[in-house]
Amino acid sequence: MSLATRILKGDIRAASRLMRDIDDRIPSALQSLKELYPKTGRAYIVGITGPPGSGKSTIVDKMVDIFRKEGKSLGIVAVDPTSPFSGGAILGDRIRMQRHATDEGVFIRSLATRGCLGGLSRSTQDIINVMDAMGKDIILVETVGVGQDEVEIVNTAYTSIVVLVPGSGDDIQAIKAGIIEIGDLFVVNKCDRDGADKVERDLRMVLEMSPRRDNGWEPLIFKTEATLGKGIFELVHGIYRHRQALEQGKGFEKKLRERTKTTFLEILKTEATSHFIEKLEKEGEWDKIIDDLIYRRIDPYSMAERVMADEVTNYHCKMKNQK
Repeated sequence: MSLATRILKGDIRAASRLMRDIDDRIPSALQSLKELYPKTGRAYIVGITGPPGSGKSTIVDKMVDIFRKEGKSLGIVAVDPTSPFSGGAILGDRIRMQRHATDEGVFIRSLATRGCLGGLSRSTQDIINVMDAMGKDIILVETVGVGQDEVEIVNTAYTSIVVLVPGSGDDIQAIKAGIIEIGDLFVVNKCDRDGADKVERDLRMVLEMSPRRDNGWEPLIFKTEATLGKGIFELVHGIYRHRQALEQGKGFEKKLRERTKTTFLEILKTEATSHFIEKLEKEGEWDKIIDDLIYRRIDPYSMAERVMADEVTNYHCKMKNQK
């Protein structure tokens, strides 16, 4: 029985093994992903992003409590920083959510960024698809927390939550050039701290000055104290409100198209790059190209155009011969 078949039958160990193979880029994982893809598209994906230390993991942990009381099955993708020694995830997020580890309705997977920018791991989309095929109702994706570049989540999630915390300097200045534009819901966590009201006021001001969203949605702001569970129920209700707004308009279809396009382009880039490198190495051209670039006999832009032109020519010749 294939891994994909076992996963569709509810085998958790098979799902864990496939996710490990995906993250390690094991070639055999590709076939399983192909088999699972027709069974995806049912889960609702929620992204949680924001600066390090803002309490994202605690918020996710408390949201899980509410979703589970409603009978929802959950997948959690926690993207942790990469260890400079082992190259793996430090697993801080999984430790903070340990109390859900024995709940059969919750599946938690930690991923290492492995040098990827944008707050997500390169394996994130594939891991989400596996959880989707497993039948998870909601998939929560917590990004690593790297700051302004952390915008990839908007092309992954249907609802994006941005978490802020008072007392970290000029909070709005720190995010307005990047993730302020992607948030559907904003959270001022640790709201018992001094300065929480100011963060909320500044945030409202920035949002009011921002261009109106295409789908007409006006971002909501919530104040929470996640360690005490304060404001989490209201935040979950906000997720439902945003989902309803997307489904009533054309926002959901647009989000779905953006996510599908992003996923396909990422796969296409990976496959094309691997194909070109493998072909050049097999033909013994790789070292020659690098030498030509090092000694400035050609520029990298022209070389890339040449490689692409050769590939297109070879493709047309192959198709002509087949006829």
